[in-house]
Amino acid sequence: MPVPASQLGNPSITGPLGTLAFSQVRPLSASLALRAIRWHQSLERLGVVLPFALVHDAGLVFSTPREQLELGPRCDPKELAGRLRDPERTLEGYRAVLRELGESEAARSAAQLRMNDDLITVLLSRLFSTVAARTHAAPSYRASLPVDAALFEGIDPQLRGLFLSTRRDFEQRALEALDVSRLYVLTMSDALDIETLRLFGMLGSEASAGALAQVDLLAALSSPEANDIVSFSLEILPSVLETKTRPAAGTTAAHGYSGLGTRGSIDSMVLTELAWDDMELARRIADNEVLYFAREQSRDEQKRIHYLLIDASASMRGDRQTFARGMAIATGKRLLLEGEDVAFRFFDARLYELYRAKNGQLPTAHLLSFKGERGRNPARVFAELATDLDVTRHHDPRTPVVHLFTHAALYIPREMVQAVQSHAHISAVFMLPSGGQLDLDYLDLLDAHWVVDHATVASGAARASAAKAILGEKERAEEGGAGGRRPGAQRAAGEAEGGRGERRAP
Repeated sequence: MPVPASQLGNPSITGPLGTLAFSQVRPLSASLALRAIRWHQSLERLGVVLPFALVHDAGLVFSTPREQLELGPRCDPKELAGRLRDPERTLEGYRAVLRELGESEAARSAAQLRMNDDLITVLLSRLFSTVAARTHAAPSYRASLPVDAALFEGIDPQLRGLFLSTRRDFEQRALEALDVSRLYVLTMSDALDIETLRLFGMLGSEASAGALAQVDLLAALSSPEANDIVSFSLEILPSVLETKTRPAAGTTAAHGYSGLGTRGSIDSMVLTELAWDDMELARRIADNEVLYFAREQSRDEQKRIHYLLIDASASMRGDRQTFARGMAIATGKRLLLEGEDVAFRFFDARLYELYRAKNGQLPTAHLLSFKGERGRNPARVFAELATDLDVTRHHDPRTPVVHLFTHAALYIPREMVQAVQSHAHISAVFMLPSGGQLDLDYLDLLDAHWVVDHATVASGAARASAAKAILGEKERAEEGGAGGRRPGAQRAAGEAEGGRGERRAP
């Protein structure tokens, strides 16, 4: 028996499992049903209390390919008459809602969207929060299901007994509320932005962050501005996803040879060095003049961390916000694919908390949903940044690289930029206002900067072309400074479609 006799008297188990008696979805693998336990628990933390069967069925419809599911009643409705009023009519309405949800574009694309549990939880909250609010009843039990696939293996013969083991007023009212809210639920399903769900599938959504990530996900799915950022990101990400980890010069025998250097092991010494007489060879060794073949090594051995600073002040609303955040997402993803460590920070009149990319996943929901409401104070922001970098260097030996995405009128005191420059490399992407020009006195302190005019930012095709060009220039600029040295003072100018770019040559 899936539910042992010792647990048949435990309503925290029999209560939620018994609702599967009116379930209309049977997964072919019992392990698939385990995800529903987390969805149900997470929804309760968000204040959306629903019958376990509704969460189970709708979640599987949106997350699992059809070939892994069997659709149809798992128990004869007539057998539920002791707890449900007019079960045949009630369950027919429930079945119709599930069928129409399964025909939505999001549900049909489930196999390609790769939605994690947090995203499914938020999606279910968007669809059924009104149903939960209209239920006006609480379950007669407190659900506490153990994560055990054996509970779902062959449970169908037990469902009737489990369903009849406790009062089902809550389930009755929830099904009635679903029938009343049918049009709203289907409208919300059709309103789901597939591109946003696809972007979360590509970039991740901080699956380990729990309730905080779910709040950001809710904000991202309901934000009209986020849709523009998503569309722009999907235009430029395909070229970024082709990025591979680039090798760099080093002394470790990891890959092939990449050039000559004055440090290395004896087996990498250039053979012509042995042509010197003994005294001269000894002098060259003492003075570190002996040449060695330099080995290639992975970029993550260079110990760098990239801070992506995104302007969230009022001057960045609209197209400039779309371009800045889309560029930050693409830059962060490219750096992750190259094996670098990445962290994001927003700023306006203050510098907000740090969000790190974890396990190869960007904090996508936070990047899409964040809103700054504190004016504009670049001097304070860069003073805070300089202080943070100074404190961090005492316990983090990695070289910081600051990527700035901002408006062209970001007037920062030169001494503040110098303070940041003393701790980190700095590059910037500036967005010009209509008819504006870039006139900042600290540009010579930046390792690289790019300028995108207003017409380009406002034009879809030109905007994507400019972003791809800047991403290519960023890659070449980082290759020039791959050894961790600050580039020299010589300047080299490059042209990008719709924008101007300048970077220092190594």
